[in-house]
Amino acid sequence: MHVRSNDTVVVISGKDKGKKGKVISASPKAGKVIVEGVAMATKHQKPRQQGAPGGIIHKEAAIDASNVMLVCGKCGKATRNAHKVLEDGSKVRVCKKCGAAFEN
Repeated sequence: MHVRSNDTVVVISGKDKGKKGKVISASPKAGKVIVEGVAMATKHQKPRQQGAPGGIIHKEAAIDASNVMLVCGKCGKATRNAHKVLEDGSKVRVCKKCGAAFEN
């Protein structure tokens, strides 16, 4: 999968197109990601413990990973990522537009 947890992404299709957010969790097997502040779903929740509040909860829903694009921290543009092998043999993700490495 091209995105990981704590990556900044922008939504490129769907009802939340254009929104930026941080990836809360990624599910590579399902091909889904949960982005903070995107695809908000309402859930009616009963109080589970004595004194706990119930009511309508707003929560992020999973969206398909193909609907998000990684945002470069250096140039600030949405980009696809490339892979580069360093001298020590480790593989890092780099921006295709400016060549900066993404933090892992």
